[in-house]
Amino acid sequence: MSAIPVISASRPINSRIKHFFAEQFPGEEPVFLTRKDEVLSYLKYELPELVIYYLSDKQINIRGVLDEVLGDPWILYGGIIGIHKENMSGDFEEYLKQFNCISLIPEYDLDFSFPRALRIIQQNRNILFHRDLYNKLFDSISGSFVIDNDPFDIKTYANLLTNYLFNSDFINPDLRDRLQVSLMELLMNAIEHGNCRISYKEKNAWLKNHNDIFDLIRVKNKNPRIACRKVRFSYRITTDHSSFSICDEGEGFDWRSMISGKGSPVNLEKHGHGIKMSNYYMGGLEYNKTGNCVSFKILHQQNEVNIVPGILQGQKERIFNDGEVVFTENEDSNYLYYIVSGIFDVTSRGKHLSTLTTADMFLGEMSFLINNRRSATVTSRGRSSVLKISKIDFVNLIRRNPHYGLFLARLLAQRLSRLNEQITKM
Repeated sequence: MSAIPVISASRPINSRIKHFFAEQFPGEEPVFLTRKDEVLSYLKYELPELVIYYLSDKQINIRGVLDEVLGDPWILYGGIIGIHKENMSGDFEEYLKQFNCISLIPEYDLDFSFPRALRIIQQNRNILFHRDLYNKLFDSISGSFVIDNDPFDIKTYANLLTNYLFNSDFINPDLRDRLQVSLMELLMNAIEHGNCRISYKEKNAWLKNHNDIFDLIRVKNKNPRIACRKVRFSYRITTDHSSFSICDEGEGFDWRSMISGKGSPVNLEKHGHGIKMSNYYMGGLEYNKTGNCVSFKILHQQNEVNIVPGILQGQKERIFNDGEVVFTENEDSNYLYYIVSGIFDVTSRGKHLSTLTTADMFLGEMSFLINNRRSATVTSRGRSSVLKISKIDFVNLIRRNPHYGLFLARLLAQRLSRLNEQITKM
């Protein structure tokens, strides 16, 4: 059984969440946290993959908790399900974009949307991981979602994938935002125009008298022939790129008249707005002949990190050019290095042992921690950047942030486990 923290002092909200878990998710256990100090202690020492926040809680300083998370998102970045009262301020919504928000659910929709969001997350935990798991992508990850004909689900799926790619350092913040908008637009088109066959004329007429297109979609879904339709959302993530495919069960459309190329998004009238915007943001949208399947791919950034550990922010940055030595075999291990960017070759007695990248996080941590001399020479391959930290600074930082000691112990244990697996296979 896995524990999922629920940050809420609201008895009605907690009672409903407890009911959802008992009735629909017996393999999960909610842990209710009602004070800021216990919340922060739990997050730092348990490092949960998923956190449920009641964002409108008046008893807990939710903004204070989130500010702490924002201060060190490298280690405190578990995925968030946020529950809120109907009227959330625009400023707070904008603030929440900085977090790993998978789903934001208004209270009035809690009974319908909360179990759906949690079920989606349960079924796709392979793309919701915490950095301390230290996953390394050796080949590729692929999957396919079969999405019900409801707009709520697409937000959760789009957030899961874009946050995974960002937290894996495959895409930067700008590309994350553009990808998220594009996926939402294309998935929404698949449901709205593909499966529900809502014409632009019908949509415009509806919006003149109603505020939300979601309501029209749910009206359409009262027809069993429409409600049974699905959207198939497939992805493949490799080391250098990600590709996506979205297919609906509609009749298709004349996509050629909608796409004018990669230029600036001119003439974005309501008709075809989402398609044109997605093509502008991503470029290279490809449709099947019928027009009910669209695909595209993005290139990953290479050997760059998006977030530096909080305890290392402010440490001295060192730049190395191609062929420069970071440290040499048998020298004293007085410094630890965190990899910000680049590729490094590890050699001993002239023999190449391994290649390290940002996925390895650290250089020289083993000899540094066990007070031994360097066991190998590390050389920069191309231009690289590291954060250099002395032993005394490191000890003082761990003293002030003891949860990092636990994290590093887990990291080293995982490295030793992988090393033992490699030796066993030899």
